Amino acid sequence: MTQNNRTAIVTGGLSGMGRAIADRLVRDGNHVTIGSRRGDDEEAVRAVLGPLEELLNVAPLDVRSGESVETFVAEVAERRGGVDILVNAAGVYEEAPVIGHSDDVWESQIDTNLSGTFRMIRAAMPHMKAGGWGRIVNLASMAAHTGMENNAAYCASKAGLLGLGRCVSLEGAAHGITCVAISPTWVETEMLLQFIEADIEATGKPREQVRTEYAASNPQKQLVQPEEIAEIAAFLVSDAARAITMTDYQVNAGSPW
Repeated sequence: MTQNNRTAIVTGGLSGMGRAIADRLVRDGNHVTIGSRRGDDEEAVRAVLGPLEELLNVAPLDVRSGESVETFVAEVAERRGGVDILVNAAGVYEEAPVIGHSDDVWESQIDTNLSGTFRMIRAAMPHMKAGGWGRIVNLASMAAHTGMENNAAYCASKAGLLGLGRCVSLEGAAHGITCVAISPTWVETEMLLQFIEADIEATGKPREQVRTEYAASNPQKQLVQPEEIAEIAAFLVSDAARAITMTDYQVNAGSPW
């Protein structure tokens, strides 16, 4: 499964699942460029690079901007001679009920989670086609399959990734390009830790109790770790996954949510 010297892009790779996936791909010998809105934050970048600097780059990227996306991908392709792997992990989350739901909350999540992924694929796919090989992984969510109160925008954005991926799979198949999605349940990322802190503040419950309640949402009673998602992604972008496309992998720990 291990492959070396592929060129990979990971959006939203300074934290959470994106960070874990970037680290995992580097360990396989791939050259990874992380794109992030915080790509010009020296402290955040330094914390990620560490000893991996030889195979890891970080650059500013705003997936909400077509110009930013085109420039970012073009620079990676020019520096590396192409683009082989694209992992779309950039995403935002904000709750709002349908009644009274603001346009700003809706548009922010659709534009980042769904349209941003589309922009990245549109920019990277020609380079994959030229090379006759490509792997695209979109980070969806169990929210793409199961509705949640007060989460219309997030659920819609993640469900949209599944439809987008099917079209990309069909258009890429003749050119050696695959497109798949990973749909995790709760993953113990910085975002989830923010939810836990908010619940602690709202309820006064001890941190470990709140964390246990999140973990109890699945029969395994364990939160999924970013590194577990990274292992799946590493396989899906490998040569061994040539015939795996138009597929969504639910990492649900035994529960729909």
